[in-house]
Amino acid sequence: MELRNIKRVYLVGIGGIGMSGLARYFHHMGCAVCGYDKTSTHLTDELQHEGMPIVFEDKVELIPAEFHQPDSATLIIYTPAIPKDSLILNFFKDKGFDLQKRSQVLGIISKGMFAIAVAGTHGKTTTSSMIAHILKAAGKDCSAFLGGIASNYNSNVLFGKSNIVVVEADEYDRSFLTLHPDIAIITSMDADHLDIYGDHAHLTDSFKQFASQLKPGGKLIRKKNLPLTDGISYSIKDEADAMAQNVRIENGSFWFDFKNADVSIKDIELGIPGTHNVENATAATQAALYAGVSAADIKAALTSFRGVKRRFEYIVKTDKHIYIDDYAHHPEELRACISSVKKLYPDKKLTTIFQPHLFTRTRDFADGFAEVLAMSDELILLDIYPARELPIEGVDSDMILGRVKMLNKRKCGKKEVVDLVKLEQPELLLTVGAGDIDTLVEPLKQVLTNV
Repeated sequence: MELRNIKRVYLVGIGGIGMSGLARYFHHMGCAVCGYDKTSTHLTDELQHEGMPIVFEDKVELIPAEFHQPDSATLIIYTPAIPKDSLILNFFKDKGFDLQKRSQVLGIISKGMFAIAVAGTHGKTTTSSMIAHILKAAGKDCSAFLGGIASNYNSNVLFGKSNIVVVEADEYDRSFLTLHPDIAIITSMDADHLDIYGDHAHLTDSFKQFASQLKPGGKLIRKKNLPLTDGISYSIKDEADAMAQNVRIENGSFWFDFKNADVSIKDIELGIPGTHNVENATAATQAALYAGVSAADIKAALTSFRGVKRRFEYIVKTDKHIYIDDYAHHPEELRACISSVKKLYPDKKLTTIFQPHLFTRTRDFADGFAEVLAMSDELILLDIYPARELPIEGVDSDMILGRVKMLNKRKCGKKEVVDLVKLEQPELLLTVGAGDIDTLVEPLKQVLTNV
């Protein structure tokens, strides 16, 4: 596929965070871009406002005429999350279009550039956004394809004039194996996506293959204690090649010192909270040093970094209420998030609202979810968000709820949650999940601020 020949792009699953980034990229390049998604969201609203037509019914007759016959100027991109029986997806297959996954297109775009790729079962969105922000702030005008909306730029795709591109490398469906980066970061390799990989060992093998795909002379940055031997290690608590030291909270902000064999950066104030984000910043700092950014520019950029939407995002921060929203949907992500909330606010009662994501993930990690959620003082559990999956008999939110060892716990629907929060007015509220729990953010904000 020759990018310069592409004039028309149709995205099947255009509303996904990664797919919408590609939609914006090709629209920016002057292509005619349109697509299909199952539901309308704030993100699809934005794409339509930017000039990209979107349909929300899986009907072949809604596909524009210019996408009815394959040619070298037409690109069809799809996400593996789209059901295999999708009428629109199968129309393009039956017509003989050469369909490309998002990851394949990213691989093509980044092939001729200096690519920095961030992989990991969690931590990759914040870390890649940090790296992109450091490069931008330091005058290295990079492009970036991110798995979230970077708050500094209010976008999931950044356009730059330099030859540097930052890419979030997704392990789902082995997508990241299309990438051959100059710098690779691996933040975590916890068991996940077992519906795809079958077991943790196969997931680990894919990460090892990703790590082996560096360009000649490329650099690998890996979290300490992962089952990898090459590259440079980083850590916040263990002895490593690159380390965050003297981590502390001062006036509600996280501070730390960075140290590797060659560089020491003292008194970095991180612009976002969370011990886990200090660790992400350690990896981002090492990557930025490899990319030629000075210590002073890195320190300043980390202080001005405002995070990613739905990654430890403050929704309400008043004398009466603290409300934080986070995308965490794996037990280890939840552990990092809840631990950081409790460190910041040790004297406040924590109410957590959690929406499990996927039947398979709930089945595979029910015990882990139950253990971590019990760190809260009060738990409100929503029904499972199925995403791409069909129900599995015997798997529901009660599978987690029954295992949580705490008294103050309940399960309820989304409307009931808003009424409950309005009644209880919790002083410290956390919403977590990767489904449509984000549709609760504005209603919950309203009931906590319009008292």
